[in-house]
Amino acid sequence: MSFSKILVANRGEIAWRVIRTAKAMGYRTVAVYSDADKAAPHVTFADEAVRIGPPPVGQSYLSIDRILEAAHTSGADAVHPGYGFLSENDTFATACEKAGVVFIGPPPAAIAAMGNKAAAKRRMIDAGVPCVPGYQGADQSDATLEREARKIGLPVMVKAAAGGGGRGMRLVERDGDLLEAIHTARAEAESAFGSGELILEKAVVDARHVEIQVFADNHGNTIHLGERDCSVQRRHQKVVEEAPSPAVDPGLRARMGAAAIAAARAVDYRGAGTVEFLLGSDGAFYFLEMNTRLQVEHPVTEAITGLDLVEWQLRVARGEPLPLTQDQVSFKGHAIEVRLYAEDAYADFLPQTGRVEEWKPAFGSGVRVDYGVVKGSVISPFYDPMIAKVIAHGATREEARQRLVRALRETVVLGPTTNRHFLIRLLEHPEFAAGRATTAFLGKHAFPAPEITDRHWRLAAALLWRQSAARYTAPLRGWRNSNPQATPIKLAVGDMERTIEVEAATVDGETPPHHIDGNDIVVDLDAFTVRFTDKTYAPPTTAAAGSDGKLRAPMDGRIVAVKVAAGEKVTRGQTVIVLEAMKIQHQLKAVLDGEVEGVAVQEGQQVANRTVLLTMKA
Repeated sequence: MSFSKILVANRGEIAWRVIRTAKAMGYRTVAVYSDADKAAPHVTFADEAVRIGPPPVGQSYLSIDRILEAAHTSGADAVHPGYGFLSENDTFATACEKAGVVFIGPPPAAIAAMGNKAAAKRRMIDAGVPCVPGYQGADQSDATLEREARKIGLPVMVKAAAGGGGRGMRLVERDGDLLEAIHTARAEAESAFGSGELILEKAVVDARHVEIQVFADNHGNTIHLGERDCSVQRRHQKVVEEAPSPAVDPGLRARMGAAAIAAARAVDYRGAGTVEFLLGSDGAFYFLEMNTRLQVEHPVTEAITGLDLVEWQLRVARGEPLPLTQDQVSFKGHAIEVRLYAEDAYADFLPQTGRVEEWKPAFGSGVRVDYGVVKGSVISPFYDPMIAKVIAHGATREEARQRLVRALRETVVLGPTTNRHFLIRLLEHPEFAAGRATTAFLGKHAFPAPEITDRHWRLAAALLWRQSAARYTAPLRGWRNSNPQATPIKLAVGDMERTIEVEAATVDGETPPHHIDGNDIVVDLDAFTVRFTDKTYAPPTTAAAGSDGKLRAPMDGRIVAVKVAAGEKVTRGQTVIVLEAMKIQHQLKAVLDGEVEGVAVQEGQQVANRTVLLTMKA
């Protein structure tokens, strides 16, 4: 099936990445964008771009009508969905077919068959693919789910039947947490996927998450391109991915590959797909789900195979047979990928928003960075906060690991807090370095926030003095009729405050990456980025955060539930408000024992970071 102009129904790094290959193959490209993304790099990189609506995804990237209208307006005769959004939506794939637009992905029937985890699991059982014991029945009442969970036995996974990416997923280890997990997972699933259907699965403790990349064409050929190990996860979302898996030998690879091919053939699959398994310490593996799209982590497979998986997608979509047979697939070296997020890894991975003030991706031998931001880009609360994927390839796993650590150290990103420092610590952890990390890795090992060093404080003060000396009056700058004196500069990080005496505007050694924004200065030292606030002229404060009884929004987001009312008695740690940001629901707790004086927000309201949500009195 021929086509000449491809619309990429996505945003960020994946849109940019798909457009790059499409252009190299000679296709004209069309980007789509919401109002929040009108200045995004993928918009200017494409040959043309079409606005599809306001920032909320339901009115833009998840709107089938607006995507197809953009295809019609631009004359695009094919659509690549990327990953996320509409990529696994069989209704969208069907609508493309009806509109005469080629959907670069699997047939709608295959998406539908694998898009619902309950139905997919039943089909896999029939196909002889090993599955985790669980419940995938039609009765979705709380009572039934609770009863079935207890029958399976804790720990148990509560999972959204639709969608993926860790949304609508909760691990339950205590019986008392079961009902809340069901309610939260259901609400999150309804918000993210439009369906609150849940399944239950026995939690396979200390397992590995290993997935097989499959490809199928219209000529009856289905092959696999090896495995990826995605065991290191937070909130059931992948943090590190690598290929091949340190736990898989050629024999196991052949068995898992055969099971993945059987899964794909069971639904008459076509194009790129990923069959995900849990791999136990005893070598037994169990089907989890099939992602009927390109995966975020596809670059590590590209690195070890030397293939362009997007190019394969386009070739299959236009009716060509797969370029290789199974016997011709070969693997070279090792590749590791990390996801660089705007999030505070030392504050329960809290998503961050804000303007990217500096962005310099690393480069070098064996290093690849897929990104969707430039200097000046804004990380908004409407979309996933991933900034980039940093990938390193080497002849051995250790070489790839060392190259990746170096690449992260050389990456410069200032603005929102990121997980870069945490990623380096993770990659340097002895257990990960030895290739022994499982899905329990982040739960077993604490990564406490590092202490801010004296050098951080001194550098921040010296850089402020040197670059913004005009902000300080002459007496503060230390000038006297006789000898100059030190300038006292008062800095704060959260509740910590220090006064630094700056005697000269010198910075020892090389000037570190930094950015001054009003009264704030962000300093990056040894990959640890700290934001300081200049409080030299600020009035003194005495109250500790939260002691005033005010609960503030920890980030931009939408209020999805208000669980208390004025006059109600609450206890410290009780959930009082649920805030949704970047597709995740966050349970906000009471800061003290007391009584709610007033609630300042209502359900459905969009709020900015630090907005007062409610007030309490002890």
